Amino acid sequence: MDPITTEPEQDESGFSSPRLGHVRWTICAMLFFATSINYMDRQVIAILKPTLHHAIGLTEVDYGYIVFAFQLAYAIGVLGAGRLIDKLGTRIGYCLFMGLWSLSAMGHALAGSALEFGVARFSLGLGESGNFPAAIKTVAEWFPQRERSLATGIFNSGANVGAILAPAIVPWVALRYSWRAAFLITGTFSLLWIIWWYRNYRKPADHPTLTGAELRHIYEEAAQQMGPGMQWLRLLAYRQTWAFAVGKFLTDPIWWFFLFWLPSYFSSRFHLSLAGLGLPLIVIYTASSVGSIFGGWLPLPFLKLGMTPPRARIAAMFVCACAVVPVFTAGSLHSEWTAIALLSLATAAHQGWSANLFTTASDMFPRSTVGAVVGIGTSAGSIGGMLVATAAGWILQLTHSYVSLFIVASCAYLVALAFIVVLAPKLRKVEVPA
Repeated sequence: MDPITTEPEQDESGFSSPRLGHVRWTICAMLFFATSINYMDRQVIAILKPTLHHAIGLTEVDYGYIVFAFQLAYAIGVLGAGRLIDKLGTRIGYCLFMGLWSLSAMGHALAGSALEFGVARFSLGLGESGNFPAAIKTVAEWFPQRERSLATGIFNSGANVGAILAPAIVPWVALRYSWRAAFLITGTFSLLWIIWWYRNYRKPADHPTLTGAELRHIYEEAAQQMGPGMQWLRLLAYRQTWAFAVGKFLTDPIWWFFLFWLPSYFSSRFHLSLAGLGLPLIVIYTASSVGSIFGGWLPLPFLKLGMTPPRARIAAMFVCACAVVPVFTAGSLHSEWTAIALLSLATAAHQGWSANLFTTASDMFPRSTVGAVVGIGTSAGSIGGMLVATAAGWILQLTHSYVSLFIVASCAYLVALAFIVVLAPKLRKVEVPA
């Protein structure tokens, strides 16, 4: 029996004792902050949407097309991002993509029309497309399989922290200075992160402070997990790739909808001002941050019940999918705090779902192809987001109602889970030829 797994060097939560080492969790913290910055930059325009309506005459359809431009660039970018990061490695690749999105985020301050915002948003989408392929590949490199969903849940919760920081910072900056200043200030955080990452990140085998025990712990499944590389077009021949991609296609657009339209939902439904938007959004995304970590932990109780890891993952995803269902009533609610409660549950459930869905990529594929698989799936999610963004813009312009949009959101996860179970039963591991 492997002595690493029998020595009392790790608690049940997956965190390490001082004897084993904790460098991998420091790496996870860096991913957490990168994802926080990623989501803060992308949410600024959603918070400023009512302000931009008055400042430049932005309409619902204009806003839908601006979101479409972001999603289009994101869909294009992640296809190349996953492959590029597989080639360059996460240390260099992450820096390149974050540099692009930092400059693009600040570039929004120069825009004065819907077209110019669309151009800036397209550039931001290309830059931000590298975040999740790089982060998931880093988790695959630095964590054994049983810890990956927890590590993914932790860094993925950074999305919610970014979504919390944005409504806390952006209204204050916009009201005190200008809406242009809000884009400039949030775009500078990523420049600081690039310096931190480049100076401190190395692969496990090259890291100067990693203990031998932690290195063995990380690589305990290396022989089974590494595998040969593969062109992303060849990955399309596997049902597991389609299972991951369909899951992302059906559920990512719901998160995009929550992220980009909740500020205007509260503004139009409950007549909240820019200053009043902060508290509801902070509550909702605080709950979703908890949901991300809880969702990453959720497979563990099912494992203790005797389930196999794939069945435990599916069971956790089923719980999350069911928790989203009550949000179908949000479009017709008259109580602001009831809406906040339902949306808090739905966004928390999405993030728990997302932590487990991302982990299925590293469960089913060798480490050498994880970046490409995540790129394919994230591209599919962005294509779904493009369709929803355009549809949402027109639906809101014509009906001024969110009812149909929340109904779609409520059932998307159960439908996605059904496709995943059919396409990749038991999340069977791909056998990649040498």
